[in-house]
Amino acid sequence: MSRPPADPTRMRLLAISDLHLSSPSNFAALAALPAAPDDWLILAGDVAEHPDKVRQAFEMLSARFARLIWVPGNHELWTVSAGGGGEAKYRLLVDLARECGVLTPEDPYPLWPGPGGPCVLVPMFLLYDYSFRPAHVALEDVLDWAREERAVCADEMLLSPAPFASRIAWCHARCALTQARLEALDPSVETILINHYPLRADLVRIPRIPRFTPWCGTTLTEDWHRRYRARAVVSGHLHVRRTDWRDGVRFEEVSLGYPRQWDPQRGIAPYLREILPGPSD
Repeated sequence: MSRPPADPTRMRLLAISDLHLSSPSNFAALAALPAAPDDWLILAGDVAEHPDKVRQAFEMLSARFARLIWVPGNHELWTVSAGGGGEAKYRLLVDLARECGVLTPEDPYPLWPGPGGPCVLVPMFLLYDYSFRPAHVALEDVLDWAREERAVCADEMLLSPAPFASRIAWCHARCALTQARLEALDPSVETILINHYPLRADLVRIPRIPRFTPWCGTTLTEDWHRRYRARAVVSGHLHVRRTDWRDGVRFEEVSLGYPRQWDPQRGIAPYLREILPGPSD
């Protein structure tokens, strides 16, 4: 739950994604993460596949940070047990988060009161619609094109869109719902947009698996950073930590990743990215 900080001027808004806690070393590193009771933490998806592991992460981090904000990645939504998947699993995770005092994309957007604010924090769940594919690849050919380089996402087997007809339909419904909420915000206040997937195709640079791009977002969000007055945009999914700038807006990819993609000897704390006040403030 949210707690008053000892010194509001020292608050930080931090972010990390892709903790992948099914890895024992990742879980051990999270368990050793020091408390930062004045700070808020964004979890930008892919915490774990199993709800019990997600709950453990929520409980640990809620006790160590003043406030926790979560958006789902594709791994949280995978069908990994008889409990099902799709929208039903998403709603189960939302309920679980709320039990732990964690803010979700279904909750009122909080106002950041610390340095760099005021900003409205906007956790989003948008999915993807395969539109981040090259122009020469037709939608009906995208799986064959990715399969040529063994880049087909496991979502094709594990991420059910039920009750929607497809992941594309689910993505478009989520984008429409989120856009309506964004349009209703006070136009004088800046935002921090938070999504597991990048909002722009030109930010997807994954040279090790270049044909994975269709599972990385939707072109429907290409201009949301301008349209909705973003101070910064937070995402994960790519396992390529980086900072980019577009139209004067800072885009932060905040993935931790699998053990081979970070240095477990350093612990997780150095991988928490400061969003606010941030390097530009």
